Amino acid sequence: MDIASLVTIVSGAAWLAVIALIVFFVMQASRGKPVARGSFILLIIVVVAVALSTISAGLVFIEPDKRGVVITAFTPGYREQALTPGLHWVVPFVESVVQYPISRQSYTMSIAPSEGQIVGDDSITARTADGQEIYVDASIIYAIDPEQVVRVHILWKNRYGEELVRAQARGVIRDVVSQYGVEEVVTSKRFEMAENLQSTMSKKLNENGLVLIDFILRNITFSPEYAASVEQKQIAEQTAQQAKFIVEQKRQEAEQARQTAQGAADASVIRAKGEAEARVIEAQAEAQSLELIARALQSNPDLLTYQYITKISPTIETMLLPSDNPFMFQLPGMKTPETTP
Repeated sequence: MDIASLVTIVSGAAWLAVIALIVFFVMQASRGKPVARGSFILLIIVVVAVALSTISAGLVFIEPDKRGVVITAFTPGYREQALTPGLHWVVPFVESVVQYPISRQSYTMSIAPSEGQIVGDDSITARTADGQEIYVDASIIYAIDPEQVVRVHILWKNRYGEELVRAQARGVIRDVVSQYGVEEVVTSKRFEMAENLQSTMSKKLNENGLVLIDFILRNITFSPEYAASVEQKQIAEQTAQQAKFIVEQKRQEAEQARQTAQGAADASVIRAKGEAEARVIEAQAEAQSLELIARALQSNPDLLTYQYITKISPTIETMLLPSDNPFMFQLPGMKTPETTP
């Protein structure tokens, strides 16, 4: 509790004491028992009460988060400098002090019934450059400039929240939104629009003694007709994307089949080429072998007969003919007779 409030309480208690004494003295007088020197005692209490009231009317304590505007009966009707935090003295009953907060304040306008300063739908209806109607929710965080408290009092008094912040915000939002198309508002230029809103709102508040701390673009809602058209457009785009995906999938499948066929064809060519080369190599080897055999026979004609004889099965009984005859005959009569048991 500050000293100014304490003096005010003591002053009130003194006046209660004055009233109690008056009642007491009247009751005693009605009983025929007047209080000795009662008038003097009452006068002393009244003087003390008046003194305390005077002191209480002159003492003003300003909290750290406030500034005080002194209203005076002297010209020009106010002090040009606001009272800073601490204990101050003003002329009792001639000057009074109106205190203003310099701490941060907020003003919210929302479609939600219980979020803003006004109960119910308090969103801002705005129209875009292409004629679409949108609903904007916004919060303005601001503060009174400590150096311009007197000016705020002169221009707005305590109406700055409703009549300045609210009115300017709604007007600025409508003006800025009208510069953008509806798709730009929610996609490519939303941040640009928010920066434009903030700079414009800051300028408007500064002109009236307030400081903009932040401009919060909370939400943007479309009209039911536009929302339905956006939904239909999204469905159409999704369908087109799905069709495009299917076409691409089929193209990839066709390309994969083509590559598979090309691979099989290449493999067949390679295999045929290998087989042809193998046959060529085999033919060349066979020709070389025949050439070697021919050379051997030219130098030794009996070599063929020898090879022929060595290939005969040992179980075959043969008869040799003269060396110039290349044939051999089986001799059935030379077989060993079977033994009869």
